[in-house]
Amino acid sequence: MIQNIQFENARAEVFSFDCGTEVKEYHAMIHVTMPRLPFAKQLEAVLAAYDQLISETLPGAQAVFKRYFLSDAANQQDEVVVADMTDCAKSIIQQAPLDGTKLALWVYLMTGVQTSITGSGLYAVSHGQFRHLWNGSAHNLAANSEYQTRLLFNEYNMQLLQEGCTLEANCIRTWFFVNDVDLNYGGVVRARNQFFFTQGLTVHTHFIASTGIGGRQADPNVLSQMDNYAIDGIQREQIHYLYAPTHLNRTSDYGVSFERGTRVDYQDRRHVFISGTASINNKGEVKYPKNIVKQTERMWENVEALLAEAECTYDNVCEMVVYLRDTADYGIVSDMYRERFPGRPYVIVHAPVCRPGWLVEMECMAVRQVSNPELPAF
Repeated sequence: MIQNIQFENARAEVFSFDCGTEVKEYHAMIHVTMPRLPFAKQLEAVLAAYDQLISETLPGAQAVFKRYFLSDAANQQDEVVVADMTDCAKSIIQQAPLDGTKLALWVYLMTGVQTSITGSGLYAVSHGQFRHLWNGSAHNLAANSEYQTRLLFNEYNMQLLQEGCTLEANCIRTWFFVNDVDLNYGGVVRARNQFFFTQGLTVHTHFIASTGIGGRQADPNVLSQMDNYAIDGIQREQIHYLYAPTHLNRTSDYGVSFERGTRVDYQDRRHVFISGTASINNKGEVKYPKNIVKQTERMWENVEALLAEAECTYDNVCEMVVYLRDTADYGIVSDMYRERFPGRPYVIVHAPVCRPGWLVEMECMAVRQVSNPELPAF
């Protein structure tokens, strides 16, 4: 179910999933509706909308992950940190919403779960035999993007080990936000490739669903920021990787190491995580160079093929984040999304894609009800 709710100076699109158990899931995308307000007032409007959502529209729901999209992190990040005291993993990144506002917020919420911060610093969302481990805004100040990414993986690996998990068996999804992606993405790729190899992650085993995209932190010396998600208690037979070989090639063909998508099956539901996806064909070539309309359509087709491999459609999509290299393309892409996905939770932000020829990229999550009696419940 999708709801569109108006608040004072803000609006929200809310996706709800309820398969009859105590764990209901929600994704809310909260936008400011008065772009001329100063940042403090825009932040106040977003937080008031969030408070009203959980008190009136989604009673009993708890935030398990938040991502703030900011227009100017250097002048805004501190205010967000002080104002939002929610006890969940929070990602804060400069990727300006392209509707002319200063911020937007994506919130993932659940009912019937217990949340806590672990000794390792990861946020745990617990229900049944599973602990869903979230982390946001991890960063360091090593000398370059390669060293920063290597340290990020080293630290995350230690956190997982402390929780009785490993990167190879338990990590489901990562995000990398790269300051000046055209310059620094190569270092992120090298560090990831090398670290994965040390952990037994190869083209013959599996990689991890991921987005690597332009984005910056308040401190300009942070060149690589990482968010991540892992599941403690997950079994190998519950995890399946998505390839859509008719539309996409293996990422290893062009020297990078992530999966196009991952599905995770439980007794009652299926979660699908689609990595950052652009206008590419199954030979690894950019399709429709310099044509934003054709690239958007091919990107949609690629995502649709990945979803179909997980027996899902766009009707199962909970949220979408759309990244544009050129802000001048916002008007036409916004019109295309508004026509195809009216009312669905999405945000369009300014964030250059990792290959200059790609003008647009999107990622998404999906969920659908299933019946797998042999698997544990969510």
